[in-house]
Amino acid sequence: MSITKLAPVSKSILLEPVSWLTFDQLLKDLGEKRGIRLAYCQGALEIMTPLGEHEHNNRFLERLIYAAVDILNLEIKSLGSLTLKLDRLEKGIEPDSCFYLQNEPLVRHKQNIDLNVDPPPDLVIEIDITSGSLDKLPIYGALGVPEIWRYDGRILQAYWRNEAQQTYQISEQSLALHPLKVKDLATFLRQSLQDGETATIRKFRQWLIEQLGE
Repeated sequence: MSITKLAPVSKSILLEPVSWLTFDQLLKDLGEKRGIRLAYCQGALEIMTPLGEHEHNNRFLERLIYAAVDILNLEIKSLGSLTLKLDRLEKGIEPDSCFYLQNEPLVRHKQNIDLNVDPPPDLVIEIDITSGSLDKLPIYGALGVPEIWRYDGRILQAYWRNEAQQTYQISEQSLALHPLKVKDLATFLRQSLQDGETATIRKFRQWLIEQLGE
């Protein structure tokens, strides 16, 4: 097994080759209460520890989403960095955050999600400031996740899944939170560092209401 060390700022390592059985056992041994996130694809295992910048952007994006669903009058089920995996595909990943919106009624009563019988989350967040070594889009595509928000520290982009090809294309608007344009949210992420999170959320709510009224 070789170990590829990534840039120190990423706090992540890539292990390969790793069997699916090893990955599955690692998930069980580590349990749910841990500070690392795992991703597995075709024998490669990435282990990542989120940094402060990573976590701030993720948590504040969550707050923006909660504010948006309230204004748009949508139901939401938030499952954080839920482990998403399918044994038959030998692919698994733990997003920074994931949400059910369109399919929320199908999983509303569930505390545990099994992708063998349940639909995947409608939306996941990936904070990719340090450009992790493992390409996560093919994993999400194989698992059937319809939309990914990817933030690199400057630009926030929405990716929509092409059902036939299981690949993603970039879109200006959110599929799950239509007609929200996700690129505008990066401004509020940066603004929260200047004005504070509560003040920025108030400004975001006012801005979104104005946008919907146009």
